[in-house]
Amino acid sequence: MLYLVLKSLHIVAVIAWMAGMLYLPRLFVYHCDAEPGSKQSETFKVMERRLMRAIINPAMSLAWVLGLSMAWLNDYWMQGWFIAKLVLVLALSGVHGLFSRWRRDFEADRNMRPARFYRIWNEVPTLIMIGIVFIVVMKPF
Repeated sequence: MLYLVLKSLHIVAVIAWMAGMLYLPRLFVYHCDAEPGSKQSETFKVMERRLMRAIINPAMSLAWVLGLSMAWLNDYWMQGWFIAKLVLVLALSGVHGLFSRWRRDFEADRNMRPARFYRIWNEVPTLIMIGIVFIVVMKPF
């Protein structure tokens, strides 16, 4: 029963994390079009900061804690599918770190990247998520 509760909470945390990871770079795309210091730019800064601090960071932390708890309960550590999933989750966490740094750049009006850059990066979490889902569901190794 504990495992099923952890699994359910893990899924909820992952959904929240992914929702934020898909929305934040979209905000960056729109933020690129706002004049630094404008009311619109300042609004994007607030939206981005709140999204990161209230949703993305806590959801990622919960996803990690709950996922590692399930791995510990079921001794997944040496299973090939789990190792592959862990590598992809580390990659997603790295993307999270990049998004966090870029958010701070926007906060300080230091963004030098065009909207197209963020449009491309908007797809990266989706690709990683697809890989994770297929590995977890199919357990190919």
